[in-house]
Amino acid sequence: MKYADLHTHTYFSDGTFSPQEVIALAKKEGLSCISITDHDSIDAYLSFPFQEEDVELIPGIELTADLNNIEVHILGYLVDYQELWFQEKLREIRRERVSRLEEMCAKLSALGMLISADEVLEFTGNAAVGRLHLARMMVKKGFVSSAQEAFNRFIGDGRSAYVSRFRLKPGEAIALIRKAGGVPVLAHPYSLANQELIPGFVQDGLMGLEAIYPEHTNSQVKRYKELAQKYGLLVTGGSDCHGQAKPEVKMGMIKLPYEYVESLKEAAAKRA
Repeated sequence: MKYADLHTHTYFSDGTFSPQEVIALAKKEGLSCISITDHDSIDAYLSFPFQEEDVELIPGIELTADLNNIEVHILGYLVDYQELWFQEKLREIRRERVSRLEEMCAKLSALGMLISADEVLEFTGNAAVGRLHLARMMVKKGFVSSAQEAFNRFIGDGRSAYVSRFRLKPGEAIALIRKAGGVPVLAHPYSLANQELIPGFVQDGLMGLEAIYPEHTNSQVKRYKELAQKYGLLVTGGSDCHGQAKPEVKMGMIKLPYEYVESLKEAAAKRA
């Protein structure tokens, strides 16, 4: 049997591993195929030529969208990351991430937790900056004991220092992925605050659900597989490994049978 993990992150977004380290870890865990799905970034794929002798790589991305202050994450598989218009659009989105960071830092400072956006940006390097970076800086400065506490108390959806600044609506993220030749999939659907939104995403062109995910219960996996069947959607899965940024989530937690990858490729080929 061949297995895949279709949801991993590198230090080009909010993971801690290099693309090479992610691939080496996948090989160590017995995976035949992975997708690096950094937030709003395909820089991992542009950074160096990949050798696919040991681990097959499915080009991917995770776009962040917002609908009525509900954050929605859309995975895009088999996108043509060489498209210059796509690269420029992602740069625009990442600039918006910096603006959002500045607003959240201002809110935290008003609460007595002095953090500057420049501090966080220096910490992230060339990565697409996100809330997990800010959470890790809050831990580093002693304002919270863990990244999870930062989200639960201050920067999670609807919390006192949360800022909704994403220009993309879910339908726009889906259209962007499809325009780049990719297959749009709703990431970790259990985390969607309003589950009734999913049929609307299907109407917008959503093609899959990430039903197999570490934080999904068995009943949730079953439910999302049934929902995928109801709407004619693909099923995907992945660990959402972020390296040491989320040490409880490890590569190898999800081993997706390769038949799911074949279905993904078939769907992309039909669209080509």
